[in-house]
Amino acid sequence: MLQHDYTTSQLDVLEAEAIHIMREVAAEFERPCLLFSGGKDSIVMLRIAEKAFWPAPIPFPLMHVDTGHNFPEVIEFRDRRSAELGARLVVASVQDSIDAGRVVEETGRRASRNRLQTTTLLDGIEDNEFDAVFGGARRDEEKARAKERVFSFRDDFGQWDPKNQRPELWNLYNAKIRKGEHIRVFPLSNWTELDVWDYIRREGIEIPSIYFAHTRRVFERDGMLLPEGDVVVRGDDEPLFESTVRYRTVGDMTCTGAVSSTAATVDEIIAEIAATRITERGATRADDRASEAAMEDRKKEGYF
Repeated sequence: MLQHDYTTSQLDVLEAEAIHIMREVAAEFERPCLLFSGGKDSIVMLRIAEKAFWPAPIPFPLMHVDTGHNFPEVIEFRDRRSAELGARLVVASVQDSIDAGRVVEETGRRASRNRLQTTTLLDGIEDNEFDAVFGGARRDEEKARAKERVFSFRDDFGQWDPKNQRPELWNLYNAKIRKGEHIRVFPLSNWTELDVWDYIRREGIEIPSIYFAHTRRVFERDGMLLPEGDVVVRGDDEPLFESTVRYRTVGDMTCTGAVSSTAATVDEIIAEIAATRITERGATRADDRASEAAMEDRKKEGYF
């Protein structure tokens, strides 16, 4: 007698949930968009969007908040991948916000444009009248993100109040908003970093070379390896040296650190992550170390 296996893998469950969320947003909102930086989480979201609406094209534009200090490997990938899909890419520029006097650029050794992204993001949402914005944040990344709902309500100032979020029962999502408000949507909420990499392996997804081990000139600051670059302010007491590194997460060069690694394939990265006990943001993001509640404070202001 023929035996049928009806079990569903963890990745299949996560993928199905994410596809359901994307289709729900497409049905409920008029002007959604997907935040696409060229990083691994947004790349996975893009693949899920392809599957959710295939064979039709992805029915919403992509948006990237570009600090002007992003890794060139990632920007090249962002532009090429969006062009391959024929998707409209909206680039919200922090430099434009600075030039317009909307924000003031930081100075000094630890200067970064990372916090300035909030104003640029909110302006981009308002200018394009987006009412739902897909983000790649996951609850395992950071304790403030663990508080997020899948449909995370933002008021007409773009702000987040963690004590005033809507209940989510099973897979029922409240999409009601008034003019000027919007919803941040996180289809990867229940994924882990390991899930993301397992999915990249299963789907054979291309990712930027920066995620694999390579030789780079770096310097050490606060236990992190920051890259050499024109936009990174380095002190005389922070000597450069060559090291074999890779990036677990990508963002603004001024606050995103590399990790020492020889993992040159997806399988090797998965083995490395399975053995680590440090979260990707805890190990590599200087902006999360500003205070105990650094991420939550930024999210309340309207950050991703």
